[in-house]
Amino acid sequence: MERVAALDEPLKKILGGTTAKVLAEHLGLETVGDLLHHYPRRYAERGELTRLSDLPLDEHVTVVARVADARVLSFNHGRGQRLEVTLTDGSGRLQLVFFGKGIHKPHKELVPGRRAMFAGKVSVFNRKLQLAHPEYALLDQDADSGAVDAFANQLMPIYPACQQMASWKIAKAVDAVLPSAQDAVDPLPPALREGRGLVPLTEALLKIHRPGTKADIADARARLKWDEAFVLQVALARRRLAETQLPAVPRRLSPGGILDAFDARLPFTLTEGQSKVSREIFDDLATEHPMHRLLQGEVGSGKAQPLDALVLTPRGFRPMGEMAPGTEVVVPSGEIALVDGVFPQGEREVWRLVLADGSAIECDDEHLWIVSSRATGERVLTTRELRSALRGEDGRPRWSIAPATPVDLDDGGHRPLEPYALGRTLGAGGAGPTGRAVPDAYRNAPVKDRRALLHGLLDAGGERRGTDGILRAAPAPLAADVAWLARSLGGTARTAPADDGRVEVALTLPEAGAGCERAVVAVEHVGRRPVQCISVAHPSHAYVTDHFTVTHNTMVALRAMLGVVDSGGQAAMLAPTEVLAQQHHRSVTEMMGDLAEGGMLGGSEKGTKVVLLTGSMGAPARRQALLDLVTGEAGIVIGTHALIEDVVQFHDLGLVVVDEQHRFGVEQRDALRSKGKQPPHLLVMTATPIPRTVAMTVFGDLETSVLDQLPAGRSPIASHVVPAKDKPHFLARAWERVREEVTAGHQAYVVCPRIGDDEDESAPKGKAAKEKAAKGKKPKEASAEASSPEDLAEKRPPLAVLDIAEQLQKGPLAGLRVAVLHGRMAPDDKDEVMRRFAAGELDVLVATTVIEVGVNVPNATAMVIMDADRFGVSQLHQLRGRVGRGSAPGLCLLVSEMPEASPARARLAAVAGTLDGFELSRIDLEQRREGDVLGQAQSGVRSSLRMLAVIDDEEVIAAAREEATALVTADPELTGCPELRTALSALLDEEREQYLDKG
Repeated sequence: MERVAALDEPLKKILGGTTAKVLAEHLGLETVGDLLHHYPRRYAERGELTRLSDLPLDEHVTVVARVADARVLSFNHGRGQRLEVTLTDGSGRLQLVFFGKGIHKPHKELVPGRRAMFAGKVSVFNRKLQLAHPEYALLDQDADSGAVDAFANQLMPIYPACQQMASWKIAKAVDAVLPSAQDAVDPLPPALREGRGLVPLTEALLKIHRPGTKADIADARARLKWDEAFVLQVALARRRLAETQLPAVPRRLSPGGILDAFDARLPFTLTEGQSKVSREIFDDLATEHPMHRLLQGEVGSGKAQPLDALVLTPRGFRPMGEMAPGTEVVVPSGEIALVDGVFPQGEREVWRLVLADGSAIECDDEHLWIVSSRATGERVLTTRELRSALRGEDGRPRWSIAPATPVDLDDGGHRPLEPYALGRTLGAGGAGPTGRAVPDAYRNAPVKDRRALLHGLLDAGGERRGTDGILRAAPAPLAADVAWLARSLGGTARTAPADDGRVEVALTLPEAGAGCERAVVAVEHVGRRPVQCISVAHPSHAYVTDHFTVTHNTMVALRAMLGVVDSGGQAAMLAPTEVLAQQHHRSVTEMMGDLAEGGMLGGSEKGTKVVLLTGSMGAPARRQALLDLVTGEAGIVIGTHALIEDVVQFHDLGLVVVDEQHRFGVEQRDALRSKGKQPPHLLVMTATPIPRTVAMTVFGDLETSVLDQLPAGRSPIASHVVPAKDKPHFLARAWERVREEVTAGHQAYVVCPRIGDDEDESAPKGKAAKEKAAKGKKPKEASAEASSPEDLAEKRPPLAVLDIAEQLQKGPLAGLRVAVLHGRMAPDDKDEVMRRFAAGELDVLVATTVIEVGVNVPNATAMVIMDADRFGVSQLHQLRGRVGRGSAPGLCLLVSEMPEASPARARLAAVAGTLDGFELSRIDLEQRREGDVLGQAQSGVRSSLRMLAVIDDEEVIAAAREEATALVTADPELTGCPELRTALSALLDEEREQYLDKG
C-alpha cells in the first residue's frame, strides 16, 4: 500500500542537505512525516523555560536569562583564551564558556544586560554548572522577530534536541513542513473518532506543534495517543486473527500414553489452578490452529514458609532459610532428594496449621499440602482451600495429614551413651550429656536409636501400653522433645499441663511404622513474616517439614509436552541461559524417571528420549542430540538459543515452550516455531510480574493464563547506590563492608558486566549499546555526544571480571579467598568453583551474570555490582535476589560512575528504593518505552511509540484493543478503512509485515 507522497518527502528537499543530515544522523528523522511526529517533549510559557535553579545535569536544556557578567581569561601561559559569561534569571546563576576563535562573536553580543535564549548540554566544571559553547538567540533589539514573537505571545514547544540541533532550530524546521500536515492520512475510522470525541489528525498535528492554549495540547495528545494505541492494537488483532487461520496439527490427548503413565505415578492430584490451566492448554492443542498462550507464574513460586520453618534433611531438621540448590532433603516416602530451586518471596501473610495432637506448622496461604479425607481420598490443597473448607457438615475436621515415613537420621554428633540408657536417665530426672533435654545427636539419630530412647524415657518416667504411652510430669523442654520423637517415628503426641509447671505427654507409637494421621483442626493467622519456598527434584515434588508432608508442584508445561509426544509430535523448551536449560533438563528427567529413557536400556516402553542442546556441548553429544531430533527419537528437547540455529531440524515439532519470555525478542521465539512442518503450538512462560498494560501490548498476540501467585518481591535486602566517581571514598567503604561480612562468617559476590580476556573491546557493550540500538541511534551520534560525563562513562569498556578480581586480590580484599566465575569457563571448572563457594571454601566470588539464575548460597550476604548502570532493571533485581537468602540480612551495593542527575543514576536509585517486582517491572518498562513492542528493538529500528506511555495510558490501550478487535473481526482485510491500511504500512516495514503474517 502506497504512503502519501507529501509525508514521504525527504527532508533534504525542504530543509536543505546540512540540516536534513543532522536530523537524520542524530535524531533519526528522514522524512516530512518523521519530523511531524517528532513531538515537543514539553512547552514553555513566557519566563517559564528551564529555571537556572532547576537545571538537570547532562541534559540538553533551553534557558532564557540575562547576562550578568562576561570576561575573557587567558590560560596555558597566555597561549589560549576563553570567554566566561555568567547568566542569571532571578532563580539562579549559570556559567557559559567559549574557547579559541569561537569567543569573538559572543564577546561582542553577550554583554551585561543582554537577554537571550541559550541551548546546550549541562555539565559540571569546578563544582559549577556550565554550558560549553552553547547556541544562543538574542531576545532584545537584535533578536530574530519570529523567536521573539514565539517567546512573547505563545506556548513555546521544547523539542527533544541534540548538541548539533537546538530546540528552536528544530522548531523552525517544523514550521517549514507543518503545511504538509494537511496531507496526513487519518487512520481512525470516522465513527470511532466521533464516538470518542477525538479531533481530526491534521488538527492534532497543528495543535501539538503550535498550540494556542493548554487545552490544545491536551486535545492533540489525546488524539495522537489513540493513533498509536489503535494502529498497534489493529496490528496485533490482525496477527491474532491470522494465526487462528493458520493450519496446525491438532495434538489431541491420547489415552494410555506417556502422559497417563506420568500422571499415574504422581502421589497427588493436581491443584484446581493447575487443572484449570491444563484444560485451557489441552483445549488449545486439540484445535487445527496454533495455540498462542502466555502462562504467568513461576514454578513453585507461590508456596512459601517462614525462614525458621524446619525442613527434614538426612542430618536432621534444618531451617528453611538454610536451604540451597543441592541440599539433600527427605521426601514423604523416606527417599532422599535434592533441592533444585530456592525462591525468596519477601514478606507475606503467614498462617499456622494446628493438628489434632496440638502440633503446628507455619506457611503462606498458597502452600500446598498432601491431605486426605474419607470422602475424596488423597488430594493436594492450598492453605487457603483448607481454611475455606476446614470442617464437614457434621462440624468435624474434614482433612487429615499423614505422617512421613520414619527415616534414619545422623547429624554426625557423638553419642556417648546407649540410647535406651540415656532415655532411662532422662526419664528419671537426670540430665543429658550436653545438659539439654535430648541432645541433637540423639534426636537426629537412626530410627532404632530414637525408638530405644523413647522406650527408655517411658520405662523410667511413665508407662507403655502396647503402642500407647504416657510420660508423666516431665520438664517442659523434655516433654517437647518426647513429643517430637514420637511424631518423628510416625506417631502422635499430645501435651497437657501437670503439677509444678511440668508437662504430661500422651503418645501413640505405631510399632509397625504405619503412621497415625492427624486431623487439621484449625488454621490461624500469624501475621507478615519473611518467607521462601523450595522446589525438590523428585517425582513427588514433596518434602517433609516438621513431619508434615508438603509439596511444590507446577508441572503444567511438562504435561503439555507429554501430551504432544503422545500425539506423535515433539516438544521444545527454549531457556535463556545454559544454567536454566540444564536445570530444566535435570528437573524434567528426574520427574519422568524411566519415562525419559525411551528406546534406552532400562527405559519405559511408553517413554521418550529427553535431550539437552546448548552451545557449550561437546561435538559428539551435540551430534547425537541433533540426530535424535531429526529422527524423532527424542520427543522432548530442552535448550538455549542453540535450538534456533539452522542446523537444528525436527522430525515433527508440535509444541514450543518459551521460558522467561522477557529475555527473548519476538523474532527469536518465532525462529524456533518456523522449524515445524506446520506452525507448532506455542506456550510462553514468564515469572516476571507483568502489568496488565504490558500484557495487552507486548504480549497482545497471546491468550493469557495465570497460575497461582506471581512472586511478591524478594527477601528483605538493603540496597544502596555507590557513586564511585563523585565519591570514591564510598567505593572504598563498599570493600570495607565486604570485609566485614566475611569477618562475620559470611560470603560475597562481586558482579561485572564483562569477562575481560579476549573479548572485542571495540564492539558496543552492555546496556548502553542496547539502549542506543533500541533508540535507533547510529554510531556517529555516540561520538558526537561524547562530551558529557555520562557518554564518556558509556564509551569506557565495561568493567571486567578478570581485571576486577586481580585488583581486589592485590588491593582492598587482599588476604581473602577470591575466585572468578564466568560463562567461558569449562563446565567442570564452573561446577568446581560453585561447589567450593557453596561449601564456604571461598569468601568472594567475582562473576558475570551467570549467577543470575540457578545459584543459591544462603551464607552469601553481600553483593557488589560494578557498572550497575550497564544492567537492566529486571536483571539487577534478579542478581540482587542471590543474597539475603539465609537468616542474615542481605546487602546489595550498586556501583556506578554515572553523574548524580543522569537518567542511569535515577534508574539505579529506583531499583535501590523498592523490592516489589511489579513496581520494578513498571520502572523497567518506563526505561525501555522507546523499545518497540513488536520486536523492532532487536533490529535497531526506532520506536513506533512516541506519545503513548504504556504504563500510564492503560485506559487508552484497553479501549483501543477492544475497538481494534471488533473492527478486525468484522473486516479482517480492512477494506472499509484504506487510511488505516496506509497507517499500518507506515508502522510496519516490509520485513515486519512478513513477520506479522508468518505467525
